[in-house]
Amino acid sequence: MSFIVAIDGPAGVGKGTIANLVAEKFGFLNVDTGAMYRAISHYLIKNNILLENTEEVKKALENIEIDIEFKDSEQILSLNGEKLISELRTKEVNAIVSQVSHIPEVRTAMVELQRKIAVGKSMVMDGRDIGTNVFPNANVKIYLDATPEERANRRMKQNQENGIDIPYEEVLENIKFRDHNDKTSKVAPLKKADDAILIDCTELSLEQLSNKVYEIIEEKMKQVTTSQKEVKPTKKKKVVEEYDKPEDSLWMKLQRRFIWHTLRGFYKIFYRLEVKGLENIPEEGAFIVCGNHVDFMKVPVIVIYATRKINFIGKAELFNNPFLARLGELFDVIPVKRGKQDVDSMKKSLKVLAKGEGLGLFPEGTRNGIAKKVKVKNGAAFMALRTGKPIVPVGIKVQKGKIIVNYGKLIDYSKYQSKTPEKETLDKVTEDLMNTIIQLTNEA
Repeated sequence: MSFIVAIDGPAGVGKGTIANLVAEKFGFLNVDTGAMYRAISHYLIKNNILLENTEEVKKALENIEIDIEFKDSEQILSLNGEKLISELRTKEVNAIVSQVSHIPEVRTAMVELQRKIAVGKSMVMDGRDIGTNVFPNANVKIYLDATPEERANRRMKQNQENGIDIPYEEVLENIKFRDHNDKTSKVAPLKKADDAILIDCTELSLEQLSNKVYEIIEEKMKQVTTSQKEVKPTKKKKVVEEYDKPEDSLWMKLQRRFIWHTLRGFYKIFYRLEVKGLENIPEEGAFIVCGNHVDFMKVPVIVIYATRKINFIGKAELFNNPFLARLGELFDVIPVKRGKQDVDSMKKSLKVLAKGEGLGLFPEGTRNGIAKKVKVKNGAAFMALRTGKPIVPVGIKVQKGKIIVNYGKLIDYSKYQSKTPEKETLDKVTEDLMNTIIQLTNEA
């Protein structure tokens, strides 16, 4: 299970230094988000692109590929295959990085990258909107602050260590300029999250500050561990009480097996079916399968070739057809009434996950929803956030009469877990999930 520490604060306050120390002490990965914006600033300068030319900046983003690697827990950033270190801290980059980070398209692209990096990992991340925007449900949120003068002194020391010679007055002026820009930004402004812990470190030594931060994280980790221990017995008892149902009859088992093998042969012969990534389906525990809805004939391929049982959610209208109704019964399809909140369907879905089985659904809510550009439903995100269960994304492609099914790697959204997930969080998770499904479909 992942554990996220979000550290926010103004420029030069020491967020990066503290993040490095936290990562080293607790064995977390440390993502330097500021380096991402600096990399884009470097690219714009190098290619003589003016920030005022919005269209050129947007176009540049299409040609920028930022890769983050971790070697011995140390972040290595590459821009279009070129590793950048000193290039990120030049005087020219310092002058525009704040403005670059305020460009909506840049912010959106970087936040998406930051969330993808964090999936399923324990890490510390610092910036100006980590606790308010990037990870609103982070396990620990800390907001560091200090006077502009003290921060200018710290930035001077950092510059000198990197061989950068900039006068103190210029550094202080840049700090104040950054403060104004960051706090008044229309895009993810710098501010303390309501549930963040404020630490004024103007008079604190690095050792004093780091010890304060360590104590906060250690206390939260104890709470999380205790909470997990308390919840487990209750969940096991609930499963025994609610989900003990009679075993399927021998006749039903025989019908299911016959149809199972018949469909497998049908798809292999007539659609030259190819299945990739079956190893990504977990061997045990509940999981949620989400794929793109091509058409009705392509739905069974996800179920009949999976290595685990998957209970799919299907529209209630299908059960009006006697043949489809029988298939739905044999394969434990959960009927859902579209266009309204179906409480009964939701309860059945939650029961499936509580039993430790697989739940399948299509976020699009209709056939070829992506192509039709319909608004994607938040159902999959809701189930994942409500239960804390991982998602197995699936991309289905039909190419020249051939069906290719591509199971992707497990996605863990448990850091956002909540009994009542906020709409903003649901939208973010849904967008991330659909981007993954589209990528899997294109790669199939």
